[in-house]
Amino acid sequence: MRGKNSLLMMLLLMVATVIFVRCDSDEDSDLDNMNDDMENAGDDETEYQADISVLKDLFYHTDAVTFTFDDEWVTITSKDLPDHVSVYYDESDPLYEDYTKEDDSDFIKNPNTIGEQNNVFKIPRYPSEASVKESTSGGAIGVTINSVSFFNQEAAPGDDILDELKTFDQYEGHPAGTQYHYHNEPVWLTKFRDNADNEALVGLLLDGFPVYGTHEDGVQMTNNDLDDYHGHFGVTDEFPEGIYHYHITDDLPWINGDGYYGTAGTVTN
Repeated sequence: MRGKNSLLMMLLLMVATVIFVRCDSDEDSDLDNMNDDMENAGDDETEYQADISVLKDLFYHTDAVTFTFDDEWVTITSKDLPDHVSVYYDESDPLYEDYTKEDDSDFIKNPNTIGEQNNVFKIPRYPSEASVKESTSGGAIGVTINSVSFFNQEAAPGDDILDELKTFDQYEGHPAGTQYHYHNEPVWLTKFRDNADNEALVGLLLDGFPVYGTHEDGVQMTNNDLDDYHGHFGVTDEFPEGIYHYHITDDLPWINGDGYYGTAGTVTN
């Protein structure tokens, strides 16, 4: 009888051991599966990339600028014709207006006249930081929402940009040859047109990152608020998840600093 009891106890112990090992093995398997699922979920996550195609309808001067896009690129074609008056329009043009700076009798009209361009800006639709930053060059470095080109803070070879300031018209632009452009704040967009807004989008640079006005959240931006490229990362009305963007400031370099933050596209004319 004692022998039978011992045998029964041994059998019960063996069954319990098998059940424990099986349960422990199942728990390990479930844990491994959970870890795999978490790793796979991490693999499925993609980094947020701002899509600048959302800015299409803000390029309002539709007689002079068009905005199209595909999966990779935004293409902006521009006639580079400001929708405001200028002393640099031909005198027969409805937008011609004579000009003398009220606070600066040294205004010097350069010999050029605004002419229609055929600029084609090919800009990354999903801009990203460049691993190697590229300096801006002479000529157009971006385009405003009213079709006018942005130029950098450098004057034409042999000239001084602070001397060139004397040739800027009523709205702080002037032509090189026939190409009208802004080197600094496009005050028509930030101060003077009917729906001017000093915090709103004023254009794009060639790297796809947007350029905003002189203020943010009611505060005027200074160079100390911005990085070496004259921008910073933050939330804007058009990009509620945030985007790197440039700001206009009163002081040099005005629009852009040491070059493009992102990888620049191209401009042809």
